Amino acid sequence: MTQQPFWISPTDPSNSFPDARLALREPDGLLAVGGDLSGERILSAYRNGIFPWYSGEQPILWWSPDPRTVLFPSHLKISRSLRKTLRKQGFSVTLDLAFEPVIKGCAEQRADQPGTWITHDMARAYGKLHQQGYAHSVECWQDETLVGGLYGIAIGRVFFGESMFSKVSDASKVALCHLVRQLQAWEFGLIDCQVYSDHLASLGAEEIPRDRFIERIKQLCKAPGQTEWKFDNTIFESGW
Repeated sequence: MTQQPFWISPTDPSNSFPDARLALREPDGLLAVGGDLSGERILSAYRNGIFPWYSGEQPILWWSPDPRTVLFPSHLKISRSLRKTLRKQGFSVTLDLAFEPVIKGCAEQRADQPGTWITHDMARAYGKLHQQGYAHSVECWQDETLVGGLYGIAIGRVFFGESMFSKVSDASKVALCHLVRQLQAWEFGLIDCQVYSDHLASLGAEEIPRDRFIERIKQLCKAPGQTEWKFDNTIFESGW
């Protein structure tokens, strides 16, 4: 008998999820179908090592792959060419100044993808989480033009990365480097990258067992969070 993902009723008020260890092996990490995109349910998912990921023609799908791709802030890798770009200071980087444009940039269809998983409902849900202080964006600018960025969710001292985009070479990498250095200064312990890619691995992301990931985030999500999301420019004065 083929194993099926769990069904979550959209009217279920508990916002609870099945144990992430019950996720399917094929497709890797699919745990549940259904539910809704309320802020409470999304935050509950992240705290339990689960995230929503689906395209517009699908129901809401909830995932928890094993292994999990993460970036420990102290493990950030900056290539020689990227370091050169950072030292040129051709970009300016900000926090939470253009959340909606960043989501829009991330949602744009890319040449290597048939569509986007950032539906209107997803963008609206994360927009509400931004208003509540959970979702954050990093913007990368050239002059006054937004050329790249990323967004994700912060709970305690974990940053759950969702998506990034670049319209100019290295723009998203520059945004990530600034974010990682700031998160390290705030004593964040982990950045969730969800699924492995060569792009993320080149920046220091690594795969760890799901059990280790969940154990770690359960501790870090309980830690005091950061209340004011602004770059501390003094941490960049030493350069790259």
